[in-house]
Amino acid sequence: MDEIKCIIFDCDGVLVDSEEIGNKVLLSMAKEFGLRMTMEEAVMSFSGRSLKDCFQQIENRINQKLPTDFEKEYRTQSYEAFKTDLKPVKGVKQFIDSLTISYCVASSGPVEKIKSNLTTTGLAEKFGENIFSSYQINSWKPDPEIFLFASREMGFSPRECIVIEDSKAGVISAIKGGFIVYGFANENNSQVLEDEGAIVFYSFEELNKLLNTGHNASR
Repeated sequence: MDEIKCIIFDCDGVLVDSEEIGNKVLLSMAKEFGLRMTMEEAVMSFSGRSLKDCFQQIENRINQKLPTDFEKEYRTQSYEAFKTDLKPVKGVKQFIDSLTISYCVASSGPVEKIKSNLTTTGLAEKFGENIFSSYQINSWKPDPEIFLFASREMGFSPRECIVIEDSKAGVISAIKGGFIVYGFANENNSQVLEDEGAIVFYSFEELNKLLNTGHNASR
């Protein structure tokens, strides 16, 4: 296999612990329109998906359209929650500090949201301008374009990169693009990530060991 020269991080759930905060706001708002959904269901259904896709899933469940200002209100409420409650994922700062190769972030969220969340968690300075968003190319996971775009912009081929993801849609996206994928797992999603082709890990300390021992999937 090719030497790994670049790591592409997903943002939500990999760098910043935002999934539960965002879903909590979304479920609270959608409940007013009849949505009955657990946090576990929300994480499985919405993780890695575009906001448009999440809203479509909600509309399908409640059999009605959400108000036209729903997205604007969700952005406002979730941004406020992120400012006060958002934290970096445990161990990720130390992991990034230990890297001796290139790295970047590729996310489904808008650039402003990515930058805001990285700033709140003290990670922004580590990434600089190496931030890539689906909104820049109008393509969302599970399509592979966001990761292909990130690797091109960083100057590497998919074979020279690994992707770190925590969602089914993200793993599918990266595998389609020809990347090795490491799936940041928990007890609820480990089998799903593995089934889609990810090498599963449960902490950044574990990932560091896997990478240092050359535990990569064969091409």
